[in-house]
Amino acid sequence: MNEVTKIYETRNRLGWFRSERVSTQAVKSLSLTLEPGQITGLLGLNGAGKTTTIRMLSTLLDPTEGSIEVDGLEMSRSRTAIQHKVNMIAGGERMLYWRLTGRENLHYFGSLYGLESRRLRLESERLLKEVGLADAADRPVEQYSKGMKQRLQIARGLINDPKYLFLDEPTLGLDAPIARQLREMVRSLAKERGKGILLTSHYLQEVEELCDNVYVLNRGELLMCDTPDRIVGRVAGLQTAHFELTGWRDELNPLLMEYLHTEIGLNRKELTELHTPSAESGSSPGEPVRLTLKSRSADKLITKLLPWTAENGLKVVSFSAEKPNLEDAIILLSEGKVS
Repeated sequence: MNEVTKIYETRNRLGWFRSERVSTQAVKSLSLTLEPGQITGLLGLNGAGKTTTIRMLSTLLDPTEGSIEVDGLEMSRSRTAIQHKVNMIAGGERMLYWRLTGRENLHYFGSLYGLESRRLRLESERLLKEVGLADAADRPVEQYSKGMKQRLQIARGLINDPKYLFLDEPTLGLDAPIARQLREMVRSLAKERGKGILLTSHYLQEVEELCDNVYVLNRGELLMCDTPDRIVGRVAGLQTAHFELTGWRDELNPLLMEYLHTEIGLNRKELTELHTPSAESGSSPGEPVRLTLKSRSADKLITKLLPWTAENGLKVVSFSAEKPNLEDAIILLSEGKVS
């Protein structure tokens, strides 16, 4: 994918007989490389351009500008050949025909790729066994559980034996044990069968566990590409501090802000997140309320904040601190708080 841009053209009605054209740039000058045997993450907040990117790579959308090549084949000239090298698996319960059986779904989708009937039968049986659906192959998909449907999705995505596989939220809505099984299947597809996999997911722990490298998008533009560990390393030193306090009063909110800036010396870049409680957040006068701060200077913050709580008649019931994770890094990158 080289310098790809995708612009959507829509029209807004201004009256009975007038309308205006509106252009929305979903992806801007994006270059992306997918390697066989590797799992690559595609991350960003809602509206970052992830789904549009996957749809272009899957040949479902044409780019407005730029080019997409798969193994030396350019999409605008070799769309059919590329379609035999790629496939897409979506999370949830899309892209399956519920009134057909599991076996009939695979036969139908395999026929779209022109698979010869004998090969299609053998491949369908192999995949149904591989994803653990051999005993349910002749049941209508509408009788499948969510986990069974998602396993069938994986079989459908492998029916043409693609070299590159695009996974859009593959574990969406699944129970933890089933999601874990699917992650193991995805890892095996890359590491043991050499598939090049592009993964989008809102479960960032899943991305940290699976991905060799990650592309981070924001409003269609590439912010950075690196390993998950190195991306998290960009926010090294950031900690989230949680205090449970009794005796909190609403008038302490401005006093706390003034203290953080004047006495502790935190500037806006250091103090990336601040949530203060209200006195009403406790269900009873003696019940603790929660104070949460996220800062790059956590050690300095914790050391100097404890005396402030005592001076203002507050009692610290408990305290905990969390190190940054990939979610923190993505949010801060998207908000422009990390260069």
